[in-house]
Amino acid sequence: MILVGLTGGIGSGKSTVSELLALKGAVIVDDEAIVREGQEPGRPVLAAIAERFGAGVLTADGALDRAGLAGLVFNDAGALKDLNNIVHPAVRAEMRRQVDEHRHSDRVVVMDVPLMVEGGRRRYNVGGVVVVDVPVDVAVDRLVRYRAMEEADARARIGRQVTREERLAAADRVVDNSGDRESLKAQVDELWEWILTLPPAPDEDPAPEPEAATKSA
Repeated sequence: MILVGLTGGIGSGKSTVSELLALKGAVIVDDEAIVREGQEPGRPVLAAIAERFGAGVLTADGALDRAGLAGLVFNDAGALKDLNNIVHPAVRAEMRRQVDEHRHSDRVVVMDVPLMVEGGRRRYNVGGVVVVDVPVDVAVDRLVRYRAMEEADARARIGRQVTREERLAAADRVVDNSGDRESLKAQVDELWEWILTLPPAPDEDPAPEPEAATKSA
C-alpha cells in the first residue's frame, strides 16, 4: 500500500482532485465523509454533541443542525475545543480502520484531510503530502458562487484555517487548481505518476500522537 495525504483550504477544489484520483484507482479515505457519517442520528458522536451543546443543536427529526452548531463554536475557542475532543478521536479511529483494510495490498490509499497541516503531518504517517492550492480571492469567489456564502463569511472561514503559505510549506506536491478542468486533469495525471514512485507504507501504523489544537471543526 502507498499512503498519501491530500489537503487544501476551503474552496480549493480538493474534493475534485480526490474524485480524479479515485478514477485512477485510488482508495479514498475521506475525513469529511467520516465526520458526516459519525454525526448521523443514533451515532454515539451525535449523542455526545447533543449532551455537550444541548438539544438545540438538533433538528426536529433528530439530525444535527450543522449551521446552528457552527454558530456556537466558531467564535468560542472553548466550545470548539470541546467539539474537537468529541469528534476527532472517533474520526481518527475510523480513518485508521479504513487505511488498515488495505495496508497489505498494492493499492494507493489517499487520506483526504482538510486539516492535515493543522493536525501535523506526522500524525498521519503518510508517504507524501499533496496540497491543492488556489489564491484566496479565487477560493472566496467559489464559496460565494457555488456555496452561496456571504463574502465576509467565506473570508472568515478561510481565516480560521492555517495560512496558504503554511499549507504550501508542508507540501511535497502542489496541485494548482486556479485554472480550468483540463489543466487540473493534466496535473492529476502527473501527480499519479509521482504517487506510484513513493515507497510502501509501513506494515504497522505508529501509535497516534495526542490531538493538537486546530482552528476549525
